[in-house]
Order: sequence, then C-alpha cells, then structure tokens
Amino acid sequence: MLRMGCLALMVVCAASAITISSAACASHLLITEDEARLPPPKGALTADRRGITRGPKIEVIVDGEQVHSPVHLQLKFESFGGAKIDPDSIRVTYMKTPTVDLTERIKSFVRANGLDMPDAELPPGDHMIRVDIKDSEGRVGTTSFVLKISP
Repeated sequence: MLRMGCLALMVVCAASAITISSAACASHLLITEDEARLPPPKGALTADRRGITRGPKIEVIVDGEQVHSPVHLQLKFESFGGAKIDPDSIRVTYMKTPTVDLTERIKSFVRANGLDMPDAELPPGDHMIRVDIKDSEGRVGTTSFVLKISP
C-alpha cells in the first residue's frame, strides 16, 4: 500500500513538473537553430520600389537595434484608398538558401491591422525576414528587415 502511495505521489509530481515547465516555455519558435545555420541568400535581393504605390504599407516595430530572444515581434499594416488588408494573404519568408516559409508559424498572430507575436524564439544572430501582404484590391505590400538577436 505504501508503495502504491509513493508511486501515485511520483506521478503527480511528474505531471506538475511537466505543467510548470510547459507554462514557463510558452514562447513560440519562429526560427530553428538548423534554419539559422543555412547559408545566406545568393546574389542580390530585389525590392520593388518603383514610384508611388497604393499597396499596403508594413511597418516593423522593434525595441532597439539588438534584442534578446524571445522577442516581441510586431508589424503594423496600413491600407490605402478604402481597401482592406487581407490577413489570409500574408507570407513570411526567412531569407536563406533555400528560403524557409514561416507563414504557418505566425498565422495565429495575424490580424487585419498587423501581426503581434509576443514571444518569438530565435537563435542568436542576424535574421533577414521578408513579409508580403495583399489588400482587398489585390495590391501587394512588401518589406524586408533584419532581426539582430543578441546571445
């Protein structure tokens, strides 16, 4: 009987430890260590910056030049001419060779006015990310930025 009581206590303690550790690790993986080790993109990166556009604007909101992981990743979307942002059109790409599609990892944090991911996990280093989004008129907005993650 004593042995059963000890076993039950160990199971409860183990379950509590798992619950506590998973609550403490509530951050969301944005970029893995393996993805960060991929080679940088080959050649020049193109940016379509021809003239005035009415496509959506994407503003990156970052606290400081270098940040520590987990980082609060925020993007603000702005549309023009009465068009609405289409949150389902977002594409987020990690610029490596080959490129890594991060869209599914951020989908639950996207709203019509932007992206708000409070606890994005990234390994230390410089991470170039490209974001594309469309508005209800089919116009595309694109931005690329570098997240500098300190160790």
